[in-house]
Amino acid sequence: MYQELSTRKPITLTTLAKMKRNREKFTVLTAYDASFAALFEAAGVEVILVGDSLGMVVQGQSTTVPVTMDDMIYHTRLVARGCQTALLMADMPFASYATVEQGVRNAARLMQEGGAQMVKLEGGGALAETVRQLSRNGIPVCAHLGLLPQSVHKLGGYKVQGREEAAAQQIIDEALVLQEAGADVALVECIPAELAARLTEVLEIPLIGIGAGPQCDAQVLVCYDMLNITRGRRPKFSKNFL
Repeated sequence: MYQELSTRKPITLTTLAKMKRNREKFTVLTAYDASFAALFEAAGVEVILVGDSLGMVVQGQSTTVPVTMDDMIYHTRLVARGCQTALLMADMPFASYATVEQGVRNAARLMQEGGAQMVKLEGGGALAETVRQLSRNGIPVCAHLGLLPQSVHKLGGYKVQGREEAAAQQIIDEALVLQEAGADVALVECIPAELAARLTEVLEIPLIGIGAGPQCDAQVLVCYDMLNITRGRRPKFSKNFL
């Protein structure tokens, strides 16, 4: 099935930038293998994310922290086989970009060995130099702000971020810093809808949201949550589409 040729032109960063300018929404879904990737692409999904969420929904871990680079490369390679026109984004796993040099090396692996077309990093302004060097090396970047699942132990749980004005302004400031450093896309997780709406207007780059209200340029969901096959309680913001 996933060997069939698609008639859609490949989705690129230029495509997403044009959609933002035209205020056209796009869709992002996670996938962890070729079959799901092909199904989502056939349904018209523009961006497929190989999320480190695979640690929880595929491996049965309690957090994303145990996921390794080898795990991410393996699943990205599988998804790439089912992707013909969707833009393929892959998460950089926990501690895989602790230094700038390590980040560039591991991002290059995701692209060369896994077939990713963009990498996603969790963190704020402190990652500016890493983002800058990735961009200089031709590696497209999605900057993940708000709730950072890889920092769950530091945060003390999965909590909404940016409720207070000072915290909201910090997220805005850090998003602008990362945009200036060369981030091509931003993603915000579990922030107030009003803050996400402000960010959507302030940023020139496309903004993807998850649990961040309807005003973002795109929405992303974990496919297992969407299909109601995640073990345990489904996130409040995720609708059961089955």
